[in-house]
Amino acid sequence: MWDDFAEYVLSQCVKNPTKVAEIGVGKFSGVYDYLNSQDNVEILKTDISPDDSDVIADDVTKPNMDIYKDVDIIYSIRPPSEIQPYLVKLALKTDAQLIIKPLFNEDLNTGNVKMKLKNYQKASFYILR
Repeated sequence: MWDDFAEYVLSQCVKNPTKVAEIGVGKFSGVYDYLNSQDNVEILKTDISPDDSDVIADDVTKPNMDIYKDVDIIYSIRPPSEIQPYLVKLALKTDAQLIIKPLFNEDLNTGNVKMKLKNYQKASFYILR
């Protein structure tokens, strides 16, 4: 499933390079590692409490907009429902595509903004574009 999710994100990388941001990276880096190995992807990862020096400290509820300058795609894996509205706000402010991979069977908390359910191979997630 994670390979399918990563492949979908890569399929959306049409610019060379495409700037991608993973928000709330936590400890799982499989999707990031895959995208980071691609020639046409410039990727950054953020978290409110970074575990390593490769992660940029940022609070998505009060984002440092300089970090997200020219971002084309924002994705988040299993973001807590309380930060989902902030992901939407950030995507709208930056005019970036947003991809949220929630926990299985979790409803989204995106307020009045409706995201489209996308099934790609064995992965299911929501997109806003």
